[in-house]
Amino acid sequence: MGLLKTLSNAWRVKEIRSKILFTLVILLVFRIGSNIPVPGINRDYLAQMFQGQTGLLDLFDLFSGGAFSNFTIFALSITPYVTASIIVQLLTIAFPYFERLSKEGNEGRKKMATITRYLTIVLGLVQATGLTIGLFRRAIVNQNAFSMIVIITVLTAGTAFLMWLGEQINEYGVGNGISMIIFGGIIARIPTAVRGIHTQVKEGALSVVAVIALVVVAVLITVVIILMQQGTRKIPVQYAKRMVGRKMYGGQSTHIPIKVNQAGVIPIIFSLSLLQFPLTITYFVPQSSFAQWMSKYLSPSGDPGIWIYAILNITLTLFFTYFYTAITFKPEEVADNMRQSGGFVPGIRPGAATEEYLSRIMSRLCLVGGIFLACVATIPTVISEFTPLKLSFGGTSLLIAVGVALDTVQQIENQMLNRNYQGFLK
Repeated sequence: MGLLKTLSNAWRVKEIRSKILFTLVILLVFRIGSNIPVPGINRDYLAQMFQGQTGLLDLFDLFSGGAFSNFTIFALSITPYVTASIIVQLLTIAFPYFERLSKEGNEGRKKMATITRYLTIVLGLVQATGLTIGLFRRAIVNQNAFSMIVIITVLTAGTAFLMWLGEQINEYGVGNGISMIIFGGIIARIPTAVRGIHTQVKEGALSVVAVIALVVVAVLITVVIILMQQGTRKIPVQYAKRMVGRKMYGGQSTHIPIKVNQAGVIPIIFSLSLLQFPLTITYFVPQSSFAQWMSKYLSPSGDPGIWIYAILNITLTLFFTYFYTAITFKPEEVADNMRQSGGFVPGIRPGAATEEYLSRIMSRLCLVGGIFLACVATIPTVISEFTPLKLSFGGTSLLIAVGVALDTVQQIENQMLNRNYQGFLK
């Protein structure tokens, strides 16, 4: 009810209503483009290629809202931009130049955004080439150089256009543009998932009781995701009193909020991206023994690939949870800032002891958050394997969708709050 009330109040504000409508228009453009086919493709052969297709290709289809399996102009979706963003973030650790840019404020962020754009185009071009001459080669009607170049250009341009749409949402709409595009692709798959379940029930492959159980599980998973996304550990901080001139400062009590799932959905995306790296190679040699080995041993649809994939996914998700949290939260900097400001955690000495205390708290939270993310990412795969229910809208989809929805509502609330403050000051 709180969500509906927030949206209702925001709709009454002309400025915010315009931003919401602008965002919806951009998402409509995204969905229209997701249904425009790439020229020169045999649609019948394409349908046969993806008939019953599961496994590592699901991430591409997840982010693209089905555009990948239909091979439309947005088939690459925004995944090259996500990969480019991850690479640029990792470069801030390895190279002093990028670390310096990350600390230069707005100008540094602009330069990093420009680098990310160029890297996105390069990655999109490489990925488009691999798809065209590899995975989708047999679906191309005229396999000459001109047709290949046209398809590669269309796919790369589609990714660049999506990146531009995301930036327009950032500037004129609500929410994070790239996240909203991913969110739109995920939501667009709901009707297909519902239709698939209805077909299974109609054919007798799935009982009504199983569908009801699925709905209950989905609701419970959504509730748990919301609780984990909103959950925080509050570290109490006390500021000592000090005399400056004739005035007394300090003596205040506050807290440092540390989120239970500090890394968000990034560890899952990192893990899936790494697991998909060998798949990129198979694009160039789809009928090779390596591709067959990948399908058997590193795919959720393979045997014993289902177990290997699940174990690797859990391990990598836990690893990247710790890794990404270490990038975004630095206990030494927090402890040093507290010490310089005269703050301390009650019962903990300032300096090294505070840093150790914060590191210990963050390590425990990372373990809880990592296990949560691993379960969300793995449970749908296990359900699809051991039950007749084939989930195209799994835990990762729910996690991304709920996370983006919560973040967007939070931004709307912040804009409404800022507007009220501005009105008061005027």
